[in-house]
Amino acid sequence: MAPMTAVGDRMHALVERLYPLCRSITGDGVRATLDIVGEYVPLQVHEVPTGTRVLDWTVPQEWNIRDAYIADTAGHRVVDFAASSLHVLGYSVPVAATMPLAELRGHLHTLPDHPTWVPYRTSYYTPQWGFCLAQETLDAMPDGEYEVRIDSTLADGHLTYAEHVVPGQVADEVIVSCHVCHPSLANDNLAGVAVAVFLARELAQRSPYYTYRFIFAPGTIGAITWLARNAERVGRVRHGLVLACAGDRGRLTYKQSRRGDAEIDRVLQHVLRTSERPHHVTGFTPYGYDERQYCSPGFDLGVGSLTRTPYAGYPEYHTSADNPDFVSPETMADTLAVCREAFAVLDRNRQYVNLSPYGEPQLGRRGLYDSLGGRSDAKQAQLAMLWVLNLSDGEHSLLDVAERSGLAFDTVAAAADALHGAGLIKA
Repeated sequence: MAPMTAVGDRMHALVERLYPLCRSITGDGVRATLDIVGEYVPLQVHEVPTGTRVLDWTVPQEWNIRDAYIADTAGHRVVDFAASSLHVLGYSVPVAATMPLAELRGHLHTLPDHPTWVPYRTSYYTPQWGFCLAQETLDAMPDGEYEVRIDSTLADGHLTYAEHVVPGQVADEVIVSCHVCHPSLANDNLAGVAVAVFLARELAQRSPYYTYRFIFAPGTIGAITWLARNAERVGRVRHGLVLACAGDRGRLTYKQSRRGDAEIDRVLQHVLRTSERPHHVTGFTPYGYDERQYCSPGFDLGVGSLTRTPYAGYPEYHTSADNPDFVSPETMADTLAVCREAFAVLDRNRQYVNLSPYGEPQLGRRGLYDSLGGRSDAKQAQLAMLWVLNLSDGEHSLLDVAERSGLAFDTVAAAADALHGAGLIKA
């Protein structure tokens, strides 16, 4: 495994590479994004036609944009899509007109409280057009006529999403989901994409117990489409995690699944608590990222959400200030480490049965005490063996043992390995 500083730098480089692309819920920007992701991990790309019914939704027309600008009478582009994909209201219908500033103002979006920032705005399902710009740019625009052009198309096409699968020892699945629909926003959503990509690469280097399915899809409509097209697979999903806002410098935040006590909830809380990282755990709400689709009552999957600062919790959210400088290699590496540690717990969490449950078995004659000689944690390792033996009744998992004993999961899992090797417990 590469040092975390090196992995963080590589993730940040991927964010920088993806940042300029104009993504939306459909279109060539999504495909270009997935093409780049596919250079890091092999992808199965799916194209779902416009008009396809997906649960209570319908796949919309595909949106693509080539150019857009507002130009003054001298031909100077006051606002230019080529400078930033945020400058156009997402899903804007095409327009080619000349109009006075007084009329144009109704189509302009700014952030008066942050006059140098450009907001991110969309109008996916209502035909509109508009531009996003810095308030200081608008303030500097004199009254007069302006040429307005948005060279875009809304036409029948496809919604595009992709999957990457890391095969496991069993067919039961863990899904890792991130959205690929936001344009030039580094924390929301590119840091989550980068963490997912490098997590997939790490998992492929070992033989995980579960099969891990990574889903790269547009927000909301993409997750709904995946659920609609994978009804037969949903029953195999045992755990899941939605990744977003993975690179800002805030503390980690884990949002529980709808169940609140799903195994993924307990694992993330255990890992965050025992690692002593600054963190916050919040209960489920039906608002946020795609956990709300996976946790909708008909599916009720054990899917939580891991972020650093949650959505809308930082001023830079959905603005041009959410740029590559806003995310750091160190924090992305830390988010990746938490995912790695959590999935290691998931993969090793088992229920065992004590094969010598009447009285405490003699560990010394089996060489189990001798194996602890010289270990700095010998006392804890011995205590872990006793806890595992006592709670190996087919009803308690190793995570149960760790939580009840207050011991680290790794210590408990190592004790279980030793006891299993000595023939004292069975899975």
